[in-house]
Amino acid sequence: MTTLETISLFALVQKDQGQWKEAESLEVQVMETSSRVLGEEHPDTLTSMANLASTYSNQGRWKEAELLKVQVMETRKRVLGEEHPHTLTSMANLASTFWNQGRWKVTPTPKYDRASQEGV
Repeated sequence: MTTLETISLFALVQKDQGQWKEAESLEVQVMETSSRVLGEEHPDTLTSMANLASTYSNQGRWKEAELLKVQVMETRKRVLGEEHPHTLTSMANLASTFWNQGRWKVTPTPKYDRASQEGV
């Protein structure tokens, strides 16, 4: 287990105990270090960003969570493809953020429109 993985696990423990600020501080450290060492598009960096976004969501900091979740989703789409499980998880996480803000309107995409017309 790497040092960053250990710090991430400790941040998870902090979140489980409701210590959001402490968890956030650790997650920022992991994200910044991962980005610097591994690169911004590395899967571990994207996971650390998603973890921090989750912490923001749990604190009701929707705009900050949304910005990170969009960045993670767009990068995963580009790097992994639109149908990769991690990309789909990112999409679901972003949708959850919209839902929790009462932003329920669905903006159809060409792919969505085609699937709707085909009865999928």
